Amino acid sequence: MKKVYNTAVVIIPPENIWGSIQKIRKKYDKHIDRWMPHITMLYPFYPQSEFSWIIKEFSEIKFESFEIRFEKMDFFHHKKENYTLWLKPEPPDKIIELQKKLLEYVPECDDVNKFKTGFTPHLSLGQIKGKSNLYSIKKELEYNWKPLSFIIKDIALIWRNKENPRDPFKVMEKVSLI
Repeated sequence: MKKVYNTAVVIIPPENIWGSIQKIRKKYDKHIDRWMPHITMLYPFYPQSEFSWIIKEFSEIKFESFEIRFEKMDFFHHKKENYTLWLKPEPPDKIIELQKKLLEYVPECDDVNKFKTGFTPHLSLGQIKGKSNLYSIKKELEYNWKPLSFIIKDIALIWRNKENPRDPFKVMEKVSLI
């Protein structure tokens, strides 16, 4: 089955903790209008037309809810002097374990596992150019950062209209883990 870039499976923090995340993203994330704050689990993913059977399959997964904390920031280094700054969910192992369970049902959707570092759970804050710029922004943001935590109880299947390049992702369905 062909995967598409207008659907994904993600973990979305509750909206009541978005404030400090969105404040940073407004300043640094060129994708703020397209993506809500999230941790990507599977992307690209199957077309929305396949969601009904996928939801049924994912509903069979029983996974104890768990708490994660965003205390630290990290970054990915891309080509040249381009970086993505992100929040590091702690502990990451439960998220990695959950993603493995999802992949049992949709093994072809392992694109985020193919990076040099493998699957790295993260919540993107923005894109930064220049190494010294990255370090000064990261240092300032970390100094002012107040840790956030929430309990992961579900995953979200999200979709956007690919005909409209500005269309933001919307939650189509949430699948409870408990």
